[in-house]
Amino acid sequence: MLIANDLIQLKTKNLTQEQVEEQLNYFIQGFPFLEIKASASIEKGIVKLSENEQDDYIGAWEDFLCDNNTVVKFVPASGAASRMFKDLFSFLSAEYDTPATAFEKKFFDSIELFAFYKELNGKCLENEGKDIATLMKAGDYKTVVSNLLDDKGLRYGSLPKGLLLFHEYPEGARAAMEEHLVEGALYAAGSDKNVNIHFTVSPEHQPLFERLAGEKIPFYEAKFGVKYHLSFSVQQSNTDTVAVDLANAPFRDVKGKLVFRPGGHGALIRNLNDIDADVVFIKNIDNVVPDSFKGETIRYKKVIAGALVSLQKRIFEYVRLIESGDYTHEQIEDMIYFLQDDLCIKNPDTKYLEDVELVLYIKRKLMRPLRVCGMVRNEGEPGGGPFITVSPDGAYQLQILESSQIDMSNEDSKKAFEKGSHFNPVDLVCALKDAHGNKYNLPDFVDKNTGFISQKSKDGRNLKALELPGLWNGAMSDWNTVFVEVPIETFNPVKTVNDLIRPQHQ
Repeated sequence: MLIANDLIQLKTKNLTQEQVEEQLNYFIQGFPFLEIKASASIEKGIVKLSENEQDDYIGAWEDFLCDNNTVVKFVPASGAASRMFKDLFSFLSAEYDTPATAFEKKFFDSIELFAFYKELNGKCLENEGKDIATLMKAGDYKTVVSNLLDDKGLRYGSLPKGLLLFHEYPEGARAAMEEHLVEGALYAAGSDKNVNIHFTVSPEHQPLFERLAGEKIPFYEAKFGVKYHLSFSVQQSNTDTVAVDLANAPFRDVKGKLVFRPGGHGALIRNLNDIDADVVFIKNIDNVVPDSFKGETIRYKKVIAGALVSLQKRIFEYVRLIESGDYTHEQIEDMIYFLQDDLCIKNPDTKYLEDVELVLYIKRKLMRPLRVCGMVRNEGEPGGGPFITVSPDGAYQLQILESSQIDMSNEDSKKAFEKGSHFNPVDLVCALKDAHGNKYNLPDFVDKNTGFISQKSKDGRNLKALELPGLWNGAMSDWNTVFVEVPIETFNPVKTVNDLIRPQHQ
C-alpha cells in the first residue's frame, strides 16, 4: 500500500513505515469496545464530599503549596474558534441578508453584550466608515459579521479561542487566555508566588499567544502579587495519523502524496509527558468565567487538588512500606481496602493470590500516575462519561469513556450509557511522579486500542480519519483514577459565540 515516495514523506514527519502500517491496520480491523460493568454514580464510583471534607482537602492543598512543590496548569489551546462561528458563516453565505434563524436574531439582538463589541465597532468604523448600529439600521448585517470573522476585521473566524475576547471588565475586556492567567494565580501559586502555566498551541498562533502574554502579564503580576512562568508547545508532527479512502486505501492528494491529519487531543499526552511537575491541572481553554463567577471554580479546583495530594501521600506510604519488606498481613489487607474503597480498583482474582503475589499486584497498581477528575451532574451537556470498566488484567476500575468506545449494540452497555448520571467536564488534576520523585513515562500507560475512526472530507472527496486515544480517555487508561462530584457552576464552556451572552459569561 505504501510506495517509495511515501517512505521519503514519512521520514520528513519522523514517522516509521511500521507506525503507518499499524494505523492502516486499525482502519481495516477497527477498535474493540471496552467492557463496561456500570456507569459510575454517587452510589458507586463517584465521591460526593461533605462541606467539612471539602474544607479538609482545601487545607491539604494549601499545605502542599507551601512545601515548594512544582505545580503546572496545562491548557490545551490549539483549537481554532471557527466552529464557534459556524452559524454566522452560514449566515454570510445565505441567500437572505437579514437575520432569519433564532441563532442569528439572538446574536444581533444581544450584540452589545459581547466583550468584543467595542473592538468590532472600531473595526466597522475603520473599514466601513459606519458603526455597528448604523450598519444594522441600514440592514447591512453581513458587513458586521464579515468585520468580525474576516481578515479585514477581527479575524475571529481563523483565530484560536484562547485569543478571543470573552468577558468585559471595567479595565477592559479579557481574552480566554487571560482568564487562565487569573485562575492560575488563585489556586496554583506556590509559597514562592510562582505560577506555571503551559499552553499547547498551533505553530502559526504561538507568536500571537506570546505577544498577548507579553502585553498582559505585567498587569496580572501586579494585581495578584505573583510571578508568571509561561511555556508553550505544539502538537508533534509524528502524532499525525494517515487518512484513508472509503475502501481503506491510503488517501492521497492531487500530487499523489499521503494525506495526514492531526491525531486529536490524545496526541497531547506527549506534551504532558514533557512537563516536569509534581501536580498538573488540566482544563480546556474555553471553560472559563468572569471573576464574579469564579468562586465555585476556585474552591473546587482546590478541593480536587487536595484530594489528589491526600491520596498520593497514602500511595507513597504504602509503596515505601512494600519496598521495605517490613509489613504485616493486616497491612496488606489495609492496602487492598485502599485499592477497593479509595481508588475503586477491584479484582475478583486477588483472593486466590499468595501474600507475595498479592503484594506485587498491589505495588503494580499503586505505581501509576494518579488523577482526580471532577464530575458534573448530567444536564444534557455534551461530554464523555464516568464508567466502571474491566481492565485487560480483569480488574474493575474507573474510566472516562466517549460514546464511540461503547458497544451500543450490547443492551447492557447501552443501558449503562443512557443511565449515566454524570459527565466529564474536563476538570482534572494529575500527579505524575512516583514515591521516589521520578517522572512516570506517560506513553507507557496509554491503551492504543481506544482510538476511533471518523469520516471527513478533503477537496470534495470523502475520507476516513484516525483519532488517537483521547487525552483523558484511552491516553490515561492505565492511570489510577478517582471521580469527585463538582457543581455544574464549574462547567461553562463556550461552544458557540452565543454562549458568551449566557449569564455566566456576563
